[in-house]
Amino acid sequence: MSLASPSFDTLQRRHRDRPLSTGKRVTLQERDWLWLQKIHQHGPLASSELHAFSRHLCTSPKRARDRLTDLFNEERTPHGGAYLMRPQQQFARLDARYHELVHDLAPAGEHALREAGLWHDTAGGASGPWKHRRLVAAITAAIEQETIRRGDLGFIPQHAILDRAQTTLRHLVPFGNPVTGKTETRDLIPDALFGLEYHTQDGLRFRFFVVEADRGTEPARASSFNRKSHQRTFLQYIQYVGRGLYKPHLNLTSGLLVLHVTTRAVTFDGMLRLMDSIAPRGCNYQLFRLMPEEGVPALDGGEGSGWAQAPWLRNAAQRHFDIFMP
Repeated sequence: MSLASPSFDTLQRRHRDRPLSTGKRVTLQERDWLWLQKIHQHGPLASSELHAFSRHLCTSPKRARDRLTDLFNEERTPHGGAYLMRPQQQFARLDARYHELVHDLAPAGEHALREAGLWHDTAGGASGPWKHRRLVAAITAAIEQETIRRGDLGFIPQHAILDRAQTTLRHLVPFGNPVTGKTETRDLIPDALFGLEYHTQDGLRFRFFVVEADRGTEPARASSFNRKSHQRTFLQYIQYVGRGLYKPHLNLTSGLLVLHVTTRAVTFDGMLRLMDSIAPRGCNYQLFRLMPEEGVPALDGGEGSGWAQAPWLRNAAQRHFDIFMP
């Protein structure tokens, strides 16, 4: 193959942003199945995150990256194509080669999960722009990996909760318009849902969580409640959680907390001030965290180590809460 070939770069390496099969036959192994399920459960995941889930099966990060390369490039599979794709949005920067790769399911990967009975229509994976989906996946994956690291916690994925309740994430929630005093009703659709199972000396305890992630694109307030804003979201959760509307919706008896995450410090500070103005006496079930984009692998190359371990803020007075403590 010549140096001018579009299939290779000038160093004779396959391009990272488009697959090139060598004709190698690939059959899914235990680690591969785990990766497909975790991407299906959380959304697009970086190589290091996938390796973290499978470290008990293979400790070598390099071997994991080599296998992910095969799953992206090789199309000779029992399911008619490569199992993974690399979303193109991650390559839209000049220094993309120096950033960790993020993988998503290719059609053959979805086909494999469906054929094996491992597909769930209610699984996680937020909608919307790719960077938003990537942020939500990084949040929930980091929390699940922390439960694995600790060993005394269990992670309950979104599909297990929704399938048990025979429902979807979408729920109509009425709330009071602070300007007109009238009741408004809008859809509430969290970015993600999961639960934690706490193994205590007194037995199992449970707590459930919804995630609301913002990359600084949502306004604090909007001229109309038809547009999502932090104000509308806070008001809806005061009804949905504070009034217990989630219990019949999700068929839960345990508590539910709301995890608000933003990547911008100015937005984070504004969210805390806004919540204090809406609920001056406190709203203990709405928690806040700043997750700068340098902590999200492949959004700008960070490894994000330790992010999940830090406590969450309950309000601007810096009251903390550890979601991993029962």
